Amino acid sequence: MPADAKPRALLPVRPILLLAVSFLSLLLIYAYSSFSPPPPSSGAATLALPAAVAVPLLPPSPPNPHIRMRRGAAFRSYDDYLRHQLNKTLDPRLRRVWATRDWRRKVDAFARLFDSLRADGLLSDASRALCVGARLGQEVAALRLVGVRRAVGIDLAPAPPLVVRGDFHAQPFPDDAFDFEFSNVFDHALYPDRFAAEIERTLRPGGVAVLHVAVHRRGDKYSANDLLDVHGLLGLFRRSEVVRVSKVDAFGLDTEVILRKKGSP
Repeated sequence: MPADAKPRALLPVRPILLLAVSFLSLLLIYAYSSFSPPPPSSGAATLALPAAVAVPLLPPSPPNPHIRMRRGAAFRSYDDYLRHQLNKTLDPRLRRVWATRDWRRKVDAFARLFDSLRADGLLSDASRALCVGARLGQEVAALRLVGVRRAVGIDLAPAPPLVVRGDFHAQPFPDDAFDFEFSNVFDHALYPDRFAAEIERTLRPGGVAVLHVAVHRRGDKYSANDLLDVHGLLGLFRRSEVVRVSKVDAFGLDTEVILRKKGSP
């Protein structure tokens, strides 16, 4: 450098790194939200989806002494109920948490769960699996991580490539479509009987459903029902037999219910 040349002002290294990390984080979130489902050749699950089924506002589910429907869950129309649920699903702050801080923690926890179910013979690599109410798809990511490649989730708001649009009161799938279904959103069901009936309809005979629920514990403001006793849930699955009911510690939920649809596989 010539003696009379003035040195260039240099930015401190730390601010540059912080700016780079912030930019990369925004880029990853954008890429995730706009990502399209991979083509069939990639080996990921591919399912043909029929048009969404509209569900009118129906009479309340039959009274059940073990399930308390929320007084605040009275809606003028089914669209009002859907909008209420989407307020949580599409909340930008929650979606950032689910996609970043919570992502790896939940994927790892679900992977341990699914590995234990595989060890018990309730799930296999060949299983066609559905996660009901999957939000951004941590459960689906965990299933694929442990080798269950034909796994997909449904939620009111899609999150490609893991979660497609679907209503658990009227699943957009044909009868007997899945070998395995998982859900931890029973408390969000406005029609608990229809929630259960749709799982049984889309499970093949011999298929397994795993549900994580909270018993005697009030959910958040988006919950449509409170489960007072596990028998309230078991009684809804008229075409299934109980495999196991056990205590778990699963992100605020305390009971795991495993059911098998009656009939030969």
